[in-house]
Amino acid sequence: MAIDRNYVSDFTQFINGFLDQNPEVKEQQKANRGTWWDREIDRDLYKRFEESRVKQKPYVYQAD
Repeated sequence: MAIDRNYVSDFTQFINGFLDQNPEVKEQQKANRGTWWDREIDRDLYKRFEESRVKQKPYVYQAD
């Protein structure tokens, strides 16, 4: 079975058309990326969080 390397899905065509008509969306994506992804990680805080975690029992509904 041959693969058509020129195939573009309907969804990809839609997104490309949308982004061509709304170029401000790409700028908003770049600006808002830092909200969740481009952050400095406080490794000490993360380490303390992991150390303070309470281990879960194998069967959580069992009464002790």
